[in-house]
Amino acid sequence: MTKTIITVVGKDTVGIIAKVCAYLAANNVNVEDISQTIVQGYFNMMMIADASASPKPFGEMVQDLDTIGEEIGVKIRCQREDIFTKMHRL
Repeated sequence: MTKTIITVVGKDTVGIIAKVCAYLAANNVNVEDISQTIVQGYFNMMMIADASASPKPFGEMVQDLDTIGEEIGVKIRCQREDIFTKMHRL
C-alpha cells in the first residue's frame, strides 16, 4: 500500500474538495481519511490516501495536484507517508 498525505490550504472558495477528489478518483487514488476546516475564510484540508492502484507515477501526481491548486487558488502538497512521518518525528 502506498499511503500519501495530501494537504490543501488557501482562501476558501466553491469546489475545492470536488476538484481534488475528482482528480484522485480519476486516477484510482482512494481517500482513506479526510479532515477539513474553514477558519475566518481560510480553507485547510488534510487527506490520507492510498495511491497504490494509481497508474500515475508519484511525481506526476504531485505536479498535477500543484497545477490544480494554482488553478483554484490554493496550495496543494502531496507527500509519501514515510517522508511525512520522518519529517514530523521530533
